[in-house]
Amino acid sequence: MAMEISWRGGKSVQDWINLICGVLLFISPWALGFSGDMMAARTAWVGGIVIAVMGIAALVQFAEWEDWVALIAGVLMIISPWVLGFAAMHFAAWTMVVLGLIVALASVSEIWIVHHQTAVRS
Repeated sequence: MAMEISWRGGKSVQDWINLICGVLLFISPWALGFSGDMMAARTAWVGGIVIAVMGIAALVQFAEWEDWVALIAGVLMIISPWVLGFAAMHFAAWTMVVLGLIVALASVSEIWIVHHQTAVRS
């Protein structure tokens, strides 16, 4: 099945959710006080940039791959505290898990909508 491009004009609530979550993830090390832990902070910064850029790209011109990248980034944010060893930092771990889960769910819902367009439009 071919990747869908811009059937809905590139504007959806899921793209805005991903953009907001990306920005929140990026500023979270300073806002929540874990900027001193370089692994947790860098993970938040890189993940936030990737997720926010995918949100912006989807708002400009939607392509399905942007949601797949955001979904993968969201899942990586969810597992990152345990894989990268900062699960004991509760603020950082909960930030990654909650925002990663929101991004993953928003991305899955948009991918589902793209593949079930006729059911949604009816």
